[in-house]
Amino acid sequence: MRIQNRFLRLAAWSFAALACAAAQARATPFIVLDAASGRVVLEQESTHRWYPASLTKLMTLYVALSAVREKRVTLDTPILVSMRAARMPASKMGFNPGSEVTLDNALKMLMVKSANDIAVTIAEGLGGSVEGFADQMNAAAARLGMNESHFVNPNGLHNDNHYSSARDMAIVGRALYRDFPEYADYYGIGALRLGAQVIPTHNGLLGRYPGADGMKTGFTCPAGFNVVASATRGGRRLIVVVLGYPNAKARTLKAASLFDGGFASGSGSTPIATLAAAPGAAPNMRPRVCGAHREQVAEDDFAVPVVRSAVGDHTAAFFATNGASAPASSVAAIQEQLQTRPSFEPVDVYVGRAPGWTGPALAARGDAPKVETSIAAPPSAKAKGKHKGKGKKAEKKKVAPKAETKPTPPARPKTAQR
Repeated sequence: MRIQNRFLRLAAWSFAALACAAAQARATPFIVLDAASGRVVLEQESTHRWYPASLTKLMTLYVALSAVREKRVTLDTPILVSMRAARMPASKMGFNPGSEVTLDNALKMLMVKSANDIAVTIAEGLGGSVEGFADQMNAAAARLGMNESHFVNPNGLHNDNHYSSARDMAIVGRALYRDFPEYADYYGIGALRLGAQVIPTHNGLLGRYPGADGMKTGFTCPAGFNVVASATRGGRRLIVVVLGYPNAKARTLKAASLFDGGFASGSGSTPIATLAAAPGAAPNMRPRVCGAHREQVAEDDFAVPVVRSAVGDHTAAFFATNGASAPASSVAAIQEQLQTRPSFEPVDVYVGRAPGWTGPALAARGDAPKVETSIAAPPSAKAKGKHKGKGKKAEKKKVAPKAETKPTPPARPKTAQR
């Protein structure tokens, strides 16, 4: 019996090791999409299911802006922070239960800080509950043709039943620019200022890659480092999605490489809606990303060499195979290009009601809204009218954003999701 039990344990360990190796061996998905035509310039396994992590918040933003367009809410509508929201793990704003935040400020915090508590606050305010808002997310995804997606929460905290794909993330990225061009500033904010605190973006392309103007990064151990990025050159916008990279630097370099190749190529020939869905469950990237042999480097330290295989040295070959031009820049050239440390003029945000607001606050079903004193004074009416989203490069006082914090996982890592 003892020998049999030992054999069973060995068999189980061997199966787990093989499954882990298979997950790591799978090529990480990516896609390059021409935003105007909706045609695919290049893709690799873009319809395979993947855990989106905080890329989920692009769908949260889409549903929220849909509510504004339908006049169910305004950007000044206050939303109550519930106990459930306040208990969310990092990344978070950390507001006390009962605090209020306007939808406008909440969306800015969602996109820059990637705040999980704010995502739940938005969901409960607009959907009555996280579950009710998830239903709205799935309904919107179905209308957009996001065939590989299923959402169970508004922030992307890990759940085996919460998944998407590179193709679907490109679809929602394109839909935001197409359906809500007037709110494009939300997608490219470089930094926020809340009182004396400056909160920088996690997007390593903004201010570094020429023409980069959005959108959202994401990270959990099971998902790896993900990004939906947009850039415009010569009036042409491309959307790049990269999923499952081992560290933020490799993610940024891969996206930059794909942008270079995409801008050197035509608009593509395959409509994104015609890509066939791939079978199978999303892989768990935890061993590669947060395990003992993870590939971690500093986000901002572009002087540190990156293993070419980690970046995707075969990008040129992929472009050539698909009848497109090879990327204009080598990995080394892209690293040099990304050496710039950007400075942004922070966008002011605050906690509390908008000046003059007299209507009710939205809240989760069963929560009693109450007015909270602002912890950071609202900007002046003039300043508020000047901006609805984007951080512009500073002309006088420069504020250098900090690097995206890297996970330092323990034996069983529980790294903050971004």
